[in-house]
Parts: sequence; structure tokens; C-alpha cells
Amino acid sequence: MTPTEQFAAPATAGPAGVRPPLPVKVVVAGGFGVGKTTAVGSISEIEPLTTEAPITEVAAGVDDLTHTPRKTTTTVAMDFGCITIDPTLKLYLFGTPGQERFDFMWDDIVEGAVGALVVVDTRRLDDCYAAVDWFEHRGIPFAVAVNAFDGRVEHTLEEVRWALDVSDGVPVLVFDARERGSVRDALLAVLELALARQETGP
Repeated sequence: MTPTEQFAAPATAGPAGVRPPLPVKVVVAGGFGVGKTTAVGSISEIEPLTTEAPITEVAAGVDDLTHTPRKTTTTVAMDFGCITIDPTLKLYLFGTPGQERFDFMWDDIVEGAVGALVVVDTRRLDDCYAAVDWFEHRGIPFAVAVNAFDGRVEHTLEEVRWALDVSDGVPVLVFDARERGSVRDALLAVLELALARQETGP
């Protein structure tokens, strides 16, 4: 059964009876500077929409730049991109802002999403606790993607799973937010989880 058949969303046939790809919304979330904007930009087949703003001296005093000293901008609303997985399915990607002061936007950004990819920097795991809790409490399927900064991670996946206290049903994987294929594999993990959730129920 194809992803389109499993989601069972109606679609209107276009010219010559060809149906357009089924649109599916996925959220890319996580803490400040973990690679959300990079991930969306790496895979989007269109020029991604970003709401990047310069990091001011005031913001620099609030946001921890210890592990991202070259970061000069930050997302203040959301990122948006899309990728056609196959002729039947198109993912629309919405990236959340990472700072706590922008949390009020999350309800609107996440509405209608089938699942989420929570991006993690193992050098500062505590930055992603809020995102993990947010999706757990709302029953939204999500996968944890450990971003391999400089090609390495500070902890094993088992240690990350233990630290985040996520169930065995939550995929925990390593990916590189700069590499299109790596981001695609991570998003497919979210999609497969969402499909399985729809088959079995919450």
C-alpha cells in the first residue's frame, strides 16, 4: 500500500486524470542553533522561506552561543520548504523558532502536522527537552534526529534516548542537517511513524 493510500486523503484529478501529490505537513523543531533552518534548506526543492534576523547584543546575552560562535542570525517566526518524496506524496516542512520566547507561535505552526522531527545537539541536550515534552503531551508522533556537528556526536544514541526519557517507539537517529539525503532519511522516519500511528491509533 502506498503512503497516499494509507493516509487516504481525497485528491482531485488534474489533466489526463493525473492526481497531484498528497500534501503532508511535517514540523522540524528543536532548540536554538541545532540545525533546523539548515535541514529545511538542505532538502527543500524550492527556495526556502526563512525568517532569519540578526542576533543583537541583547539576544546574544540571552541565547547561548557557546557552541555556535559563528551563528549571526536566528529564526524569529518559522522556516518553510517542501520536498516531493515521490509522485504520490509531497512534504511541506515548517521549522519552529528555537528560543523559549517564541513558544507562543508553536500551536499555529504545528496545527495540522502529521509528525515532527526534533533536532538535537548532543553538546546541549537540555535545549531540546521542551520540544520533546511538547510533542509527547499532545500525542504528536515525532523522531529525534541527532545532528552530527563536525561529523561527530558527544553521546551514543542509547545515551540520548535515556537522557530524553523517550519510549522505544520514538526513533532516535543520527543525521547531518547539511546533507540532503541524510535529512530525507530522517523525515522518512517521521513519515513512517505517522503512518504506523494512523494504522494502529494513538
